[in-house]
Amino acid sequence: MIGWLSRNKNLILRIFGTALAILLIVLLIEREGWSEITSSLGQISFSVLALALLSLLVSRAFLVLRWHVLLRSAGVTIPFIRTAQLTLTGLFASNYLPTTIGGDVVRLGGAMRLGYDRAVCLASIAADRVIGMAGMFFAVPFGLVPAWSVLGASSFTLSATPPIVAKVIDFIRRTLHSFSIWFKQPGALISSLLYTWGNMIFIFASLYILITGLGEHVSYALVAGIWSLAYFVTLIPISINGYGVQELSLTFLFSRVAGLTPATSLTVAVLIRIVFLLASLPGAVFLPSVLSAISDPNVNSANVHQGPS
Repeated sequence: MIGWLSRNKNLILRIFGTALAILLIVLLIEREGWSEITSSLGQISFSVLALALLSLLVSRAFLVLRWHVLLRSAGVTIPFIRTAQLTLTGLFASNYLPTTIGGDVVRLGGAMRLGYDRAVCLASIAADRVIGMAGMFFAVPFGLVPAWSVLGASSFTLSATPPIVAKVIDFIRRTLHSFSIWFKQPGALISSLLYTWGNMIFIFASLYILITGLGEHVSYALVAGIWSLAYFVTLIPISINGYGVQELSLTFLFSRVAGLTPATSLTVAVLIRIVFLLASLPGAVFLPSVLSAISDPNVNSANVHQGPS
């Protein structure tokens, strides 16, 4: 029993963190009143939800393009349709399957099953993640500056504690060597960063559409900043796929920084999660043909960072 607990301590922490975050959300709903939440949800029309979903689907296309550029520039002659299938399957896994499986491992397993070089594919996935994080850093000031002025520095003590900073630095240090292939191809790095920004623009637009659909107004820049802050909070490995933590982060930031009511903020957080889940459903079509590779111990031992996309 002790051995099992030791081997699965990270998973246990994530399960506990997810359960705690969901409990806090339930308590928040109880405090605000279920009628307030249902009233807010009732304001969203089908057309608004469809438009937000369409925006997020466009953002997924940019994710496909980003990884495809990295793969092709590293010498992997993969057709675009294969990159799209693997990316969409990975997104589905990230949203619906346990983090111990994870979208990145699904991508790697699928690429290996298709016969592509494991080392190059693993490096491209690591580079894909780091570039995604780097792109999101550019939006952080749009949220950090107003949040700092409203909340003060003390509110960011938890997210800036040395252990968390050390983990981020360690991850970057461990994956920087993966860029050795692309340092000689700056064009590929620039293109992938541009595709990252394309992905971000449409994620922010989806969130902005939902807020507007609820009859509220928050500037697009502030929406971008708040999402980027919540994104980095969600990277802290304390829940399964960020469930609960993302919703709490967005609810806190939209209510305290953007001035929305807690009920509206929570509604927005829940709606964007639903839209993400819907947008990842196309990956389910290709999942059965990819999962067979996950049982390979060489795939499961891959050291790939997991995080939201």
